[in-house]
This record gives sequence, C-alpha cells and structure tokens, in this order.
Amino acid sequence: MARVTVEDCIEKVPNRFELVLLAAQRARALSRGEEMLLDRDNDKNPVVALREIAEDKLSLTGLRDGIIRSLARAPEPEPVDEEVMDIIPTDQNIFGLQDVSSEEEHAHMAEHMSSDEAAAIEAELGGRGRR
Repeated sequence: MARVTVEDCIEKVPNRFELVLLAAQRARALSRGEEMLLDRDNDKNPVVALREIAEDKLSLTGLRDGIIRSLARAPEPEPVDEEVMDIIPTDQNIFGLQDVSSEEEHAHMAEHMSSDEAAAIEAELGGRGRR
C-alpha cells in the first residue's frame, strides 16, 4: 500500500487497527460490486478503500455499523450430506441412558441399587457425583 495513502488516512482515523478494519470492510464491499467513489487508477480494492477514506468520500460511521452487523450475524449452518444424516440417530436419547433430573429420581434409583453397586459407582466417580 502506498505510504502516502496510509498517512493521509491516519489523519481521519488515528487508530491504525480501526483503520485496517474499516478499509477491509470497504474493500470487501468493493469486491461484492459496490460502486467505487473514486477512479480505480489501476489500484486494487484495499488501496481504493484507503483512498476513499483519506478523501472523506464515505461515512466512517456507516463502515463501523457494517462491521458490527457482519459480526453480529449467526453463521449459516453447513449443509449435511445425506450419508451423514443416515448415521445420525434421530431419537433424543442417543446413548440409551435414562434422563434423570430430580433428586427424587436419584433417591429412587439408589434404593434399587445394592450397596456394592453404589460403592463401585462412588469409587469410579471419585466422589464427584456428590453435591
């Protein structure tokens, strides 16, 4: 990039990191086909974006808002192949485990467990299961 262009931009945007973000956002917009506000003069999109910033041809607030909007969107889920869908279980309980969620159900399960089984589970968990 031309040193003169960057030095001109620093007067408009003193933080170099912010300048990079703004110029990158504008360069991506130019790549998507947005209209250039200056002649290209055989420059690539990042240089055109910097020149536009240096010459106050666009709104920095609009660029900042565009960055925020682009970061706020949730990414699109990737499509899943049919072969992968065939091997994914459709039921909620894929491990065949009982959904135990209350203390009462825990106590009920402990009643039906022998003391040897309870001790073996306690030893395996290392006391992590207790609250």
